[in-house]
Amino acid sequence: MMRSHSYLDWNATAPLRPEARAAMLAALDLPGNPSSVHGPGRQARGLMDQARAAVAALIGVKPAQLVFTSGGTEADVLALTGTGRKAVFVSGIEHDAVRRAAPPDAVTLPVGPDGVLDLAALQAALAKVAAPALVSVMAANNETGVIQPIAEIARIAHAHGALFHCDAVQLAGRAALDMTGLGIDLLTLSAHKIGGPKGVGALALREGLGLAPLIPGGGQESRRRGGTENLPGIAGFGAAALAARANMADEGARIAALRDGMEAALKAALPDLVIFGETAPRIPNTSLIGHPGLKAETVVMAMDLAGVAVSAGAACSSGKVERSAVLDAMGVDPALAASAIRISLGWTTTPEEVERCIAAYCTIVKRQAKGQAA
Repeated sequence: MMRSHSYLDWNATAPLRPEARAAMLAALDLPGNPSSVHGPGRQARGLMDQARAAVAALIGVKPAQLVFTSGGTEADVLALTGTGRKAVFVSGIEHDAVRRAAPPDAVTLPVGPDGVLDLAALQAALAKVAAPALVSVMAANNETGVIQPIAEIARIAHAHGALFHCDAVQLAGRAALDMTGLGIDLLTLSAHKIGGPKGVGALALREGLGLAPLIPGGGQESRRRGGTENLPGIAGFGAAALAARANMADEGARIAALRDGMEAALKAALPDLVIFGETAPRIPNTSLIGHPGLKAETVVMAMDLAGVAVSAGAACSSGKVERSAVLDAMGVDPALAASAIRISLGWTTTPEEVERCIAAYCTIVKRQAKGQAA
């Protein structure tokens, strides 16, 4: 019988929440197109409007400010291309969805060894550009969990006439997020990071901001994204947003305690352990760790055999383990960076699962040490 896994890869994707599953099943039973004016169409539209309001409430905006997309990647591409800004600045720790959507001449902004954006460098870079610019910096890094000074980045961008896009895929639902209060002009969300279904996301826009569609077509999404909306996915997104918002504070505190306890136990057992971004503010569920002499791909496989599911950085490379651009940007020694694995927790994570993870990782390190000694 196959051993059940401790799932500790929540930053890659969260399990589907029961509330989201129920909402999706109900939506699948509706025959109407949300754009149709007859009764079944209006019923479908009503369900979509409810979900839109729930997702908007998660980030403190009005429902009309949301554009539903196929996921976070599409929302990022729409943000970087839809405003027409030619001068683009991205941080060195951005997800591939942003880095690959940026134009070839985009300026890469440096971060410090702690993974936090160099604000002086941002200020200096913007001062050199006369054209209207777009700055894209994520809210929380998907590998390290490091949280960026979002309000300050927005202030600097606006002082130079730039728009500020923030990929908040990893922060939304894990910490309070007020898009308007923080000064964010465009904000990216993804349903499956908060327990909604895969394949649906959203881009939120500051009120009054124009946006050229990436996908033209009909009048859907206020002519900002053509194509019949994915009603079951959107319904699941809305239900997940409601559940995440309702339990955010309590779950965040519980998960932070588990993560901090895990890190303390690992450091006590393994003096050479490194926790990347440890000195910076981080989302409560994420720990990126490394140990000299290890290889991430070997560790991930060994952890899997021990019944613990973790990852080597981002889970968006077709299963390949590649060198981390995030750790490169932080100036981490390549040999140490090659050992990095990400452990990310969620609302179903138990103390027993964390203990299992600690024991498995310590066993792997000690086995490696014995091999080297031999």
